[in-house]
Amino acid sequence: MSAKIEDSNIANLGSQAEKDQRKSAADSAEEWKGIGMKEGVEVWRVEKLKVVPWPKESYGSFYDGDSYIVLHTYKDPASDKLLYNVHFWLGKDTTLDEAGVAAYKTVELDDHLGGLPVEYREVQGYESEEFLALWTPAMRIMSGGIATGFNTVKPEDYKPRLLHVKGTKKHIRVSEVPLSCDSLNLGDVFILDAGLTIYQWNGTEAAVAEKRRGNEVAKGIQDERNGRPKLVVMDGEEDVPPFWEALGGKKEIKSAAAGGADDKVVESVHRIFKVEHPSSGGVAFTEVASGAFSKSFLKSDGIFIVEVDATIFVWVGSGVLKAHKNEAFQAANQFLAQFNKPMTTAVIRVKDPTVNAQFEAVFDPAIKKPHYVAKAAGPKSP
Repeated sequence: MSAKIEDSNIANLGSQAEKDQRKSAADSAEEWKGIGMKEGVEVWRVEKLKVVPWPKESYGSFYDGDSYIVLHTYKDPASDKLLYNVHFWLGKDTTLDEAGVAAYKTVELDDHLGGLPVEYREVQGYESEEFLALWTPAMRIMSGGIATGFNTVKPEDYKPRLLHVKGTKKHIRVSEVPLSCDSLNLGDVFILDAGLTIYQWNGTEAAVAEKRRGNEVAKGIQDERNGRPKLVVMDGEEDVPPFWEALGGKKEIKSAAAGGADDKVVESVHRIFKVEHPSSGGVAFTEVASGAFSKSFLKSDGIFIVEVDATIFVWVGSGVLKAHKNEAFQAANQFLAQFNKPMTTAVIRVKDPTVNAQFEAVFDPAIKKPHYVAKAAGPKSP
């Protein structure tokens, strides 16, 4: 992002200023009227500090200079009850004000839906699997945004761009990368969008799923322009002069290994922390469990942070004081800072008694009784 997340007013969720903003917001905010009534996805973009519906034909496409709110409405498999996931997505170049609006409007949307949603903070390049799974054939990230005055242009005037298709069979991300041969690697698929000609370049070691997704994206661009562009598929390093010229000249391509793994391998970490609210203000953290644990460690009168690998869950008990219920993301940001973790870490808020499959899978039902560790919180020793 163009500014650090911890420096934005996202870190102030739960502060008096944020509470005042929520208090002054109309209970019947125009943007939330009639939403969440049936299964599906609804998207809004923050434009000039207001939440504006995103065109349905653009669902799955995001600009890295913007912030978005995404509501996923679905039915409980065991009943006809509607359930909700709310994601606020922050592009790497979004402004502090846009990010802050997305954050507090997400809390407002949660209130509007009766506190039922599970909330996800999504940061570009570190999106949750639940978020990526919403977009077919793939999520697409483009350069630009509302602050840049971006306007869709005709194919003849289209500025060339290079899209990178990378991921596993389950989830593949499409993002814009620098228009240069240096961006290519043999393990992935790249699409050069040159307006009236679209080139799909398949690395010699690219996965079948990446090739298939790349072709779907390329054809999707064709469809957006009424089939006018010509599609050229390249396997390997064929000599197609216009392609290499657009990338600044042909040169040696990086290896698949240099392009990085298609999935992220992280050290396995499983810990539970209780969020304490000292009388002096602010929050503190007490580690109460590590390794395998059951949900019996979570008490309804508390807020707990459950750290699982590269994901942070913030569980809010049903008996938590109203003054603390909306401090989940503020507490998560302080936790990340205190434990020297990247602010791009996935943060998911779950409010008791809402059920979230990803969260439930963390716990071992065979463990019946909690054994509290009650360690002083702090970064792990090197």
